[in-house]
Amino acid sequence: MEFQDVVRRRRMVRRFTDEPVPPQAVDRMLRNAVRAPNAGFTQGWAFVVLDTPDGVARFWSATSPRAVAGAGADGVGAAGGAGEGDPGAAAEAAGGARENRWLTGMRTAPVVVVVLTSREAYLRRYAEDDKARASAQAAGDGDAPWDVPYWHVDAGMASLLMLQTAVDEGLGACFFGVPPGQVEALREAFEVPDEFLVTGVVAVGHAADPAPGEGAGGPGAGASPSSGSPTRRPRRPLEHVVHRGGW
Repeated sequence: MEFQDVVRRRRMVRRFTDEPVPPQAVDRMLRNAVRAPNAGFTQGWAFVVLDTPDGVARFWSATSPRAVAGAGADGVGAAGGAGEGDPGAAAEAAGGARENRWLTGMRTAPVVVVVLTSREAYLRRYAEDDKARASAQAAGDGDAPWDVPYWHVDAGMASLLMLQTAVDEGLGACFFGVPPGQVEALREAFEVPDEFLVTGVVAVGHAADPAPGEGAGGPGAGASPSSGSPTRRPRRPLEHVVHRGGW
């Protein structure tokens, strides 16, 4: 697929068919993910790949709060759905009806990849001799020398490459967050080492909902007939967000 088509067609897919995902497609997503830019070539990310019905079911069991407003008959609520460009969108699923709708769709994904990152790996890397901030790290006050948590930034870049590769493979994918109250249950279920933080999750499968239509911004604007945020919010015009030569 042409790169611009990949960019244009990429969207958050929240419902999938029962068609299996080729293992080689998942492998390609992961190979591309680790090509993402990362500070100091730290490569502090890790990925837990769940591609069996049992593994996926254990993921949803661990990450779905049991006591939520409007929970279904099984008492399971949403795990934290992500809106378009809104990776921490557990709040989007605050209403019981929306929680059930989001969870019902997302649980149809045959593959789930948990994206992890290690802050400690970055602190260790930037304490090495070839980094200018080595002395700051050696001070041992425990704080990172950055205002931005690049461990999560880099894991996010890796996740985006996974999303784009899914499109190129003819698949659909969605990046979403895990509610803070469920992170420890996720760690325990899959024996995640304490060093690693959960950046988010990529669900993968064959999209069951309709393909994107034309949004308010014209061709390729990314609006979808499904219930994603682009159906409710227009894409901001480029001239509103780009400031050339200064603000």
